[in-house]
Amino acid sequence: MGSKNKLKRFKENETFDNVIQPTRDAVTNGFELKGKWSTFFKNDNPIVLELGCGKGEYTVGLARMNPNKNYIGIDIKGARFWRGAKTALEEGLENVAFLRTQIELVDQLFEENEVSEIWITFPDPQIKYKRTKHRMTNTVFLEKYRTILQSNGFVHLKTDSEFMHGYTLGLLHGHGHEVIYANHDVYKNEGSPDEVLMIQTFYENQYLEKGKPITYIQFRIAD
Repeated sequence: MGSKNKLKRFKENETFDNVIQPTRDAVTNGFELKGKWSTFFKNDNPIVLELGCGKGEYTVGLARMNPNKNYIGIDIKGARFWRGAKTALEEGLENVAFLRTQIELVDQLFEENEVSEIWITFPDPQIKYKRTKHRMTNTVFLEKYRTILQSNGFVHLKTDSEFMHGYTLGLLHGHGHEVIYANHDVYKNEGSPDEVLMIQTFYENQYLEKGKPITYIQFRIAD
């Protein structure tokens, strides 16, 4: 994407009511919406996050399917989620927001028990060992998710990476977390939820064209 297009999208994001772009200091020094997201959405419906939301296809797709839930896509790359934010506004989806910030700050953006579900869609698997700390299902991230999730809340991981799928399953079983459902090829093996099959991201379509299997895990983090 050209720099002019990026600048144009950054500028347009600033005019969108459904885009929040706090500074890092604003997040780490008492984020004003933490514990008060119901005031932003003007309702008490469940809050669902998509972490690393990219173009926002999943955030918007889930919001269309479930109008009685509020969806927040989080990504540091505002020029990417511009598309999702614009689509949500064009369609009048009032249960969608996009938050431009670092994902590692997620526990400072939401209060304890404020989130009902978390979606992690096609994250970078960070295969090299020295990149373990950046894997979005490592023990540090899981603890952050546990803090903000309600006691019955759960996490969805959808990925094309067999490494990420296996790493996460091993970690979940090893630490006593509850694996609710796992599927190593969702389009060949029956049983995956409609939300897994009916929404496909830009990158997912590219993976499918290459014949790569898409995997999925739904799990609950133990206390």
